[in-house]
Amino acid sequence: MKRLIAWISDLRLAIGLLIVIAVASGLGTLVPQQESAELYHRVYDAQPWLGLLNGDALLSLQLDHVYSSSWFLALLAWLGLSLILCSWRRQWPALQAALRWIDYSSPRQLSKLNLAETLNCSDADQELNRLQQLLSQRGWQVQPQAHRLAARRGASGRVGPLLVHAGLVVLMVGAAWGALAGQRLERFLAPGNELELLNRRGQTQLTVGLEAFGIERDPAGRPEQFRSQLLLQPGDPSSADAPPATTREISVNHPLRFQGMTVYQADWALAAIQVQLGKSPILELPLQSFPQLGEQVWGIVLPTRPDGSNPVLLALSSEEGPVTVYSAEAEILGTLVPGGSAEEIAGIPLTIAGVVPASGLLLKRDPGVPLVYAGFAIALAGGALSLIATRQLWAIAEPDQHKLHVAGLCNRNLAAFSRELPALLSELQQG
Repeated sequence: MKRLIAWISDLRLAIGLLIVIAVASGLGTLVPQQESAELYHRVYDAQPWLGLLNGDALLSLQLDHVYSSSWFLALLAWLGLSLILCSWRRQWPALQAALRWIDYSSPRQLSKLNLAETLNCSDADQELNRLQQLLSQRGWQVQPQAHRLAARRGASGRVGPLLVHAGLVVLMVGAAWGALAGQRLERFLAPGNELELLNRRGQTQLTVGLEAFGIERDPAGRPEQFRSQLLLQPGDPSSADAPPATTREISVNHPLRFQGMTVYQADWALAAIQVQLGKSPILELPLQSFPQLGEQVWGIVLPTRPDGSNPVLLALSSEEGPVTVYSAEAEILGTLVPGGSAEEIAGIPLTIAGVVPASGLLLKRDPGVPLVYAGFAIALAGGALSLIATRQLWAIAEPDQHKLHVAGLCNRNLAAFSRELPALLSELQQG
């Protein structure tokens, strides 16, 4: 059992686990996450990822949801256990040893330390008292005894490694909690529509409505920014004691955080097209994506005869148009501009009154975020404390020999301490 604990708490194992987790995180950025199984088959069956993994292999290895996969969470648990055992077996005893005063009573003991000096003086006890005052003025903790003293500075640096381990464990707990208990929902909303979010009891927790959606484009017509005006209604809107609704705006790189939920402006699409056939009322018809025509192409198939025959395809890639009309033989029958005049298509006057864009919203609730931020803060604080060098100093006076023996230790940056100690003794001799 002791061997197993020693192996799990080995620093080399922890470093190896960190490397494996980093590689796994890289896989999560290279492979699209939490998409439908159809997408993985469509993309990777014809051209396997890295030439090795097709859609079935990616799904069976849980690479479609790396951060919530069982093997990734097992790696986090393994690393957390390794850090806890390492802290228990090494960092905690090291901290206790650093806080425990060590009493050296013999000059021979001091001579074996890394830094050791012997001063000749007429009154060794008086020099010892002056050294105690000088160390206290410089912020050292001093523990005097008869004819000797012990001093230390920077003992808080010993807390650093323990805090780093604790911060990493808290961070991994937060990441695992977010992966298991978090919620993620991606929806396209057209202006005037709303989305109800329910709690586990089936009660309305939050209603997100889209009041307006706009796309900002550059002079070449390429989209630069998307903005959505959201109406947020906490609780059940029909309830008499429901709080008032709130209007907020979101855009790309400017998400909204509301009641523990983050709403991102993630995408855009075209939801519907408004057409008029001859003198008919304006019809708002839903659009669907046509990936076989292009990356961002939407369209709708319309029959031009009462029996449903002779269909035409209306295709467009922007809410500003133009709308291209294709025949069943893929011939271009005409081009229409939203809001423009009517064009005769297959003997029918066709007018495009407008195009309705849809806002792609990504809603995420991650209960582990506070723990992740807390873990980062604790680890950063521990890293900063770890930079503090812990210095220890002992002095023994021999009045009958007229000598003062001084020696010191330092856990890091020994070169700086080797310069500081002679300067301290020089100042002591100069009075």
